[in-house]
Order: sequence, then structure tokens, then C-alpha cells
Amino acid sequence: MRLHKSTINNVLRMVLAVAVSVALPVGLASADHHGGPLAGKNIAFLVGEGVQDAEALVPMGYVVSRGAKVTVIGSEPGMVTPYNSDMQVYVQKAIGDVSPEDFDGLVIPGGRSPANLRQHEAIVAFTRSMTESGKPVAAICHGPQLLITAGVLEGKRATCFAGMADELREAGANYTDAAMIRDANIITSRLPKDLPEFCAAFEKALLE
Repeated sequence: MRLHKSTINNVLRMVLAVAVSVALPVGLASADHHGGPLAGKNIAFLVGEGVQDAEALVPMGYVVSRGAKVTVIGSEPGMVTPYNSDMQVYVQKAIGDVSPEDFDGLVIPGGRSPANLRQHEAIVAFTRSMTESGKPVAAICHGPQLLITAGVLEGKRATCFAGMADELREAGANYTDAAMIRDANIITSRLPKDLPEFCAAFEKALLE
């Protein structure tokens, strides 16, 4: 599956249109969609302070546009601010209020968020459980830091932000510098420019 530039541009326009609503207690996380290939899917997004804005909002906008429901999860509910912009993201639920059984897939955006989230054992345990369940788990940029702490990358092919490649290797993963790597249910990408491949691979995994 390949995303054309026009598709991504449409998603970006949608993200801009809902940018204000994600700061409210409703918005992307509670949108009600009745159609689309991902209808009936509930996708967890793990988001913390310092997240990279595009790596969170573009995948959110994409899966919502395809009919899925998004639930934004963090250490506690409330607003978080990306490190690279002033656009705030609303964390809808605390990790203690959700269960892996509630979700069909997991997305872990990058930036400084994963380094903060990996300090919380409940978030690490949630990540481990989702990965070991075989459900699609997609992590971009620094997102694989959570997978490393969860201990689920040993022997897996994966990619990440180049600056943390050594950390990936030390965790026992086979690092590859590529736009997207999928190994079983684990999908990884490097940077925002890889979002088309990242989103397409995640959708494909959800539909299998």
C-alpha cells in the first residue's frame, strides 16, 4: 500500500482543521465514525510532554479519517505541549484507566515524549502487553525507546532516529536505516518525512 502526496496533504488539512479541537476534552479521541476501512478499530496513542507534533497528529488524523477511534493515553489526563511547537495535545486518559484489551493497535510518537513515558512502569507494561499480544504496534523517531524499555526488540529488525541507533542495537535489535521497517507486528520509522510509509504500514497491519 502506498500513500500519494495528495492523500497526505488531505490528512494535513484535516489535522489543521482539528488542531483547536484536540485541546478540548473532546475531539479526535472521541470522534464518532461509521464508515471507512478502520471502522470499529480503537487505536491507543501514548503521548507525553515534549512529543513531536507531526508524529502524533498526522497518524491520529490519518486513522480517524479511515474510520478508527483514537484514545490518547499518558501518565495522567491533561494538556501536553510538543517540544517543537506551541500546539497542545489533549491526553484523554491516564494509563491506570485503560487496559490493552481495549485496543486494536498502538502508536508511539517520538520527540522527547518516549523518554518521559518510559519512566512510568505502568506505561512500559502496557507497551509490553500490546506488543506481546500480536496487535500492531507502531513507533516512530524516538518512539522505539519505549519498546527498548519494554524489552520487546531483541532479535527484531527495526529503525529509529539515527541518533539512538546504538541504543537500539544494545537492546538486541537489528538496526536498519530505512523509512519503515516491519517485523511481525512491530512497525518502526525514523522521522516525520517517513510518515506516509509509517501510516500505510500501520493501516495494513490493522486490516490483516
